Amino acid sequence: MLGRNKSLAAAVATAVMLLGLVMVGPATSAGAATTWRTHVCHGTFRRPGILTGLNFDVIVRGLCLVNAGPVSVEHDVIVTRGSSLIADFGRHNSRISVADDIIVHRGGTLVLGCEPVHFNCSDDPHPKHPTLSSHDTVGGSLVAIDALGVVVHNSWFGHDIVQLGGGGGLTCKPHGSFAHVHSPVYSDYEDNWIGGSIWVKHLRSCWLGVIRDWIGGSATVSTNRMKDPDAMEVVTNTVLRDLTCWRNSPKVQFGDSHGRPNRVGLHAFFECGFHRLVPNPAGQHKHFDHISVHLH
Repeated sequence: MLGRNKSLAAAVATAVMLLGLVMVGPATSAGAATTWRTHVCHGTFRRPGILTGLNFDVIVRGLCLVNAGPVSVEHDVIVTRGSSLIADFGRHNSRISVADDIIVHRGGTLVLGCEPVHFNCSDDPHPKHPTLSSHDTVGGSLVAIDALGVVVHNSWFGHDIVQLGGGGGLTCKPHGSFAHVHSPVYSDYEDNWIGGSIWVKHLRSCWLGVIRDWIGGSATVSTNRMKDPDAMEVVTNTVLRDLTCWRNSPKVQFGDSHGRPNRVGLHAFFECGFHRLVPNPAGQHKHFDHISVHLH
């Protein structure tokens, strides 16, 4: 299992185009956020942009951080091609609340939310014994089309999560924005509340996890290929409707996340089917376990 404690020692810094009807404000690399109009947050790894305060819409160009207090966005956040939005800081009550959608374009990176143990905040003063967290909220959906990587923890979504295509290719060598923190490219969804459904399809990367999420609709993880043989950990989720996993390489497994079977309200298909038994190294006396069980 990839995570803050194994591969991502600090934050790495996303499909549709922004409607041309909103006013675009002046670009800034740091400082106070523009209030009640579109704000362009841009920067570099040497001098990242800082997003703060109240915003109408946000366009991310380059590297943008949410590390200086709470941020509110009245409509959408657009992470442009090859750009990165990093919101995994816990100090100063740093968090982001987006009323509508987050959209991540080709080659973009999104890191959202942090929590002790599973993905500690990158600014936690005691990384070996972390205590900080950041709980981010998105009223609409998260849509990532051909994104480089999407890493989301401890966050709340009113509607869906859709990740289609992208990734860093079938390699675990650091690449793109992940190379700045010496991490393989990967995507991960852990400890999130998702009001709608989640789809992760056609991703080519090092590692993928969907772990400990509460999903009010259905979940589909299909036709993804990962380089790490420990990848494709889809475990410990609660899915109120259907769970479908098929044509993934490697096949869905428990891996080393100390996971438990997914709890599914209606139907579980293929690699996540109710009758599929797979090795589970989490228990000392149980070598195989069902990857999914009935919710009730």
